[in-house]
Amino acid sequence: MQAIKAGWAFFQDEVLGMRWLSRLIGSGLEACGLDSTGGLGGTLRFFLYDTVKIMVLLGVLILIISYIQSYFPPERARKILGRFHGVGARCAAALLGTVTPFCSCSSIPLFIGFTSAGLPLGVTFSFLISSPMVDLGSLVLLMSIFGWKVAVVYVVLGLLIAVVGGTMIEQLHLENQVEEFIRHGHAMDIPQEQLRPRDRLRYAWKQVVSTAKKVAPYVLVGVGIGAVIHNWIPAEFIVKLLGTGNPFGVIIAALAGIPMYADIFGTIPIAEALLAKGAQLGVVLSFMMGVTTLSLPSMIMLRKAVKPKLLGIFVAICAIGIIVVGYFFNAVQFLMI
Repeated sequence: MQAIKAGWAFFQDEVLGMRWLSRLIGSGLEACGLDSTGGLGGTLRFFLYDTVKIMVLLGVLILIISYIQSYFPPERARKILGRFHGVGARCAAALLGTVTPFCSCSSIPLFIGFTSAGLPLGVTFSFLISSPMVDLGSLVLLMSIFGWKVAVVYVVLGLLIAVVGGTMIEQLHLENQVEEFIRHGHAMDIPQEQLRPRDRLRYAWKQVVSTAKKVAPYVLVGVGIGAVIHNWIPAEFIVKLLGTGNPFGVIIAALAGIPMYADIFGTIPIAEALLAKGAQLGVVLSFMMGVTTLSLPSMIMLRKAVKPKLLGIFVAICAIGIIVVGYFFNAVQFLMI
């Protein structure tokens, strides 16, 4: 069992999370005389690491999906993907999000790939909400800080927000609010016998290049803002802002998380500091959800994939869900600690 845990941790951190890249960039900056944990060095390290990681994830995913799509003419693809509807599909997408240890920005390449493949919006948005918000690895950390009851309820409510949010978006029929280059990124309508493996690979690579050209500027801007925020907004400021008994603390916490940028692991130290300052449990968890799900850099990147109306609805659904969860935890705090 220990070997399985170690293997899974390695896969999450080194393969999906590409932590080796962060260490490599850090070593390179140190060799250039920059402190990779300091202000400027830390900002450069964060920017280079996240930019490369996101573009690699995007490229690999689009390449694989496009290659597979080349085997499915449009009509056949629509019939197959048309089966992925209903609450069951959205629950599966939300659960898939729990095993992908990505921050909100890193989840967007997968969202783009799934959406361009023709999966229903409700399914892809359920994944997009749950992937940064709920992580199986973080469950252990949450248990160590808040106890198993809080950790389990946090995960369940996070999944509930993902499923309900995906359901609402699908019911609103907002497919026309997805950008054209994603909606029409389906397979080649060419007789299958005329396609050789290199033709399929050439088609898949063209899809990668086309998508990367459209998304790259938004990735650079989003990650750039995130790098500055991550290294220059002091945690002490956030703790001072939220570490009180303000009745509007949950709302403030959810909003305060938006300008920041971190995965759920990055919010843990701030959560511990907030608890030490006497902040209510709902305030702490709302802040964590706000940071991981609605960070400004990820919204800038997501804007390239969806139009303003859909982006606004997504933000509203997530914000309301996070605030409701926060007040729920405040109301039952005395039962859970």
